[in-house]
Amino acid sequence: MSQHPAQSSFTHSLDDLKALSESVLQMAKAAGASHAEAEINLGFGQNVSVRLNETETIEYNRDKGVSVSVYFGQQRGNASTSDLSPQALQETVQAACNIARYTAQDAFCGLADPELLATTFPELDLHHPWPISVEQAIELAKECEAAARDVDSRITNSEGASVSTYEGLFAYANSLGFSGGYPSSRHGFSCSVIAEDGENMQRDYWYSSARSAEDLDSAQFVGRRAGERTVRRIGCQRIKTTQVPVLFEASLASGLISSLVGAISGGSLYRKSSFLLDSLGKQIMSPLVNITEQPHLKRGLASSPFDNEGVATKARTLVENGVLQGYMLSSYSARKLGMVSTGNAGGNHNLIVSHGDLDFNGLLKTMGTGLVVTELLGQGVNMVTGDYSRGAAGFWVENGVIAFPVEEITIAGNLKEMFRQIVAIGNDVLVQGSKQTGSILIERMTVASE
Repeated sequence: MSQHPAQSSFTHSLDDLKALSESVLQMAKAAGASHAEAEINLGFGQNVSVRLNETETIEYNRDKGVSVSVYFGQQRGNASTSDLSPQALQETVQAACNIARYTAQDAFCGLADPELLATTFPELDLHHPWPISVEQAIELAKECEAAARDVDSRITNSEGASVSTYEGLFAYANSLGFSGGYPSSRHGFSCSVIAEDGENMQRDYWYSSARSAEDLDSAQFVGRRAGERTVRRIGCQRIKTTQVPVLFEASLASGLISSLVGAISGGSLYRKSSFLLDSLGKQIMSPLVNITEQPHLKRGLASSPFDNEGVATKARTLVENGVLQGYMLSSYSARKLGMVSTGNAGGNHNLIVSHGDLDFNGLLKTMGTGLVVTELLGQGVNMVTGDYSRGAAGFWVENGVIAFPVEEITIAGNLKEMFRQIVAIGNDVLVQGSKQTGSILIERMTVASE
């Protein structure tokens, strides 16, 4: 994999980290370990925040860490350190070995299956340094906040705006001969403001996140969006308890997909703590729903050529016409289930939810009368049963048009039913994290007033 010319901003090169991880493996072998793996991370970044046009915080972070796992047959030990000196690495390996010797045997532990390890490393364009000075970042943050406060005179206060930049570099190696790593970056803007109208106070926020600064929404756009979202919440009303269609705005719809991921992840499945046990090949969602995992998207926020164990990632279909096609498994959970790793040790890679032709207003028209949810509060999701009950705020919709904002309500249902009752997915796709989806319209949920 090609190294970025700006790599000199790291204290070590990728080759340095690979050499260090190899030396750790040698130490583990010398200590009698049958297998070992090591991951070394470096990272640095800055974050500035302003509030009411004054600089509030300037933070720099620079961190490094080594994590070592050793195996004595089927006994595993893990230890970590933030010191990269040879003596510290030796002591960390020794600590991992000591732990392993006192650990119970586990027939399912061990490195990934050799034939699954990545052998090619596509260039995914994940590293884009943003050489922004603190002064420039402060100016951008002030622009962002000003754009929010300029939206409406009722915006009287602010929780601030921030500009963050981060670069990381890591190398992972194991005793099966795998060695890989790459640099990456992630930058962002965020803003949150408060509006007042008489006794009524409301807050809302917006943010943008990307691998490259050039892919971020502008500071003014993020601020303006935060301001508009805040002002539209003024004049919240209560509603009577009822059962109606519910539209999850795109920024929250990804949370529904997160619940799906949790339910089809190996840990939940082998512990039998999932409402989707034994669902492979079964209809678990509306026939409208198609979800693919695309780990090799250029500049993707969750792109990677291999997972945390070196297993090659590959594009696949997770849900096809509502039918579950695959689980999310690491080597350990796969062995527990008598299956094969899907390259998801460490999580999912760019889940893309397909959508129809409707934009947000089109979804409102389809809904007719119901609730748009723009904020969720509390946890309220039982992953064993699928029961779903969360505090919410949003907008009441009548005849396909937003009528008024609502707050202090609870929405309730069961994820099994909710997934099957998806009647439309909007084309208003947000790219803010590892899951990309438009707004999701669910046919019916219970909406209860406090």
